[in-house]
Amino acid sequence: MNKIRTIAKNTSWLLISQILSYLLIFFATIYSAKYLGVENFGILSLSIAFTSIFVVFTDLGLSTLTIREVSRNKSLKSKYLANFILFKIFLAIVMFFFTFVAVSILSYPFQVRLIIYIMTLSVILNSFAGLISSIFQAYEKMEYLSMGAFISNVLIFIGTIIAIELHLNVLIFAVVYLIANLGLFVFYIMIYMLKFSLPSLELDITFWKDNIKLALPFGVTGVFVTIYYWIDSVMLSVMVNSDAVGFYNAAYRLVLVLLVIPSILNTVIFPVMSQFYVTSRESLKMVYEKYFKYMAILGIPLGFGVTLLAKKIVVLIFGVEYMGSVVAFQILVWSTTIIFMSGAFARLLEASNKQMVITKITGICAIVNILLNFVFIPQFSYIGASIITVLTEILSFIFGLKAVSGMGYGFSRVEFIILIKVCISSFIMSMFIIIFYNFNVILLIVGSLLIYFMVLYCLNGWDNEDVKIIDAILNKK
Repeated sequence: MNKIRTIAKNTSWLLISQILSYLLIFFATIYSAKYLGVENFGILSLSIAFTSIFVVFTDLGLSTLTIREVSRNKSLKSKYLANFILFKIFLAIVMFFFTFVAVSILSYPFQVRLIIYIMTLSVILNSFAGLISSIFQAYEKMEYLSMGAFISNVLIFIGTIIAIELHLNVLIFAVVYLIANLGLFVFYIMIYMLKFSLPSLELDITFWKDNIKLALPFGVTGVFVTIYYWIDSVMLSVMVNSDAVGFYNAAYRLVLVLLVIPSILNTVIFPVMSQFYVTSRESLKMVYEKYFKYMAILGIPLGFGVTLLAKKIVVLIFGVEYMGSVVAFQILVWSTTIIFMSGAFARLLEASNKQMVITKITGICAIVNILLNFVFIPQFSYIGASIITVLTEILSFIFGLKAVSGMGYGFSRVEFIILIKVCISSFIMSMFIIIFYNFNVILLIVGSLLIYFMVLYCLNGWDNEDVKIIDAILNKK
């Protein structure tokens, strides 16, 4: 139960900071979307998507491997940091070169190219900050990740407001991201120097060869995942126009906000599951099963609720100019529901040294995503891209379930029953939303959540073990 309290503490730190951070970035997105308009917001979104695809090449799984290995043996932190920083400098140079080539081939206008170059520098800084933060994560010191995320998002929010007040163009919004990631990098360096001591750069070729081989499956997985998360925005910019990118990304940004919970838990759970794989397989199984259960309890009603309330949410946040985003949001939210649950599969496979399985799954999904986008985007624009995103996540879920089932972690009768209870509770919640649809959207959301959890409680949606976990979290002794 001590480990449960550690998870709870780290989750609390991340949850508080992420709520504050997401509120800041959420309002920054709203203000920038309204100020820039659909076309310029599409250009900014394109630059983020484009650089997000290439940024994975500056890491290649090094950060994830560092978390796993240092969480098991803390004495290795300096060795990993000293060697991987040097290797990431090389990767950053390569990434910038390939970005330049890709932008030239696609013949984007000069302003778009310049924005992409600025964003490239921004994500490179973020990648270096990520490597340092992986040490904090391995030590389960999530408060430092929390503070870093909060600081960078404060900088983005303030920079956005200043840019709007001074009536600056879209180029300055890219500079804001660059400044924010520079601030994040400097903050992590300062914290690391206070808590540890910065190691001297080290070129250990044998260490590089051995560990890059281990990290590569994580890296390739990251490449594939990033491709099918962001390639649709790039394809929309080439095959349709910036307006389509703007509508699609307005919906996509809302979906990314919803992913804050699995994002936090993934960060907290991964080092814990990595330790349990070595020390206690029974504890590993318990954490995996509870993670899946709690994500299903949260993710499924989210899909039902957002599908019914999407129009109200989009108009409230972005205004009627972005009505074109409503259908995309209604579709994309189901990818969120699937991601909530499939995260348990991915973390279990990574913690169990089966990262190559994830690489194969994401590789297949990325290829399917791109091929189907070539078919659907010309005919259905961003609506087609939204459908393909959901289909890709369903495919990933099926493959992930098959993989963990082969390890003896498949669905049990208990998990099927909880899924049925969650679906029943979500259906009753949906009836409430339909009946009282004309009420204020905030009241509808609060009321529907109360209805959902009341029904789930009446259906015995959690057992004695869940109660013990909650008691362990709350028990300070």
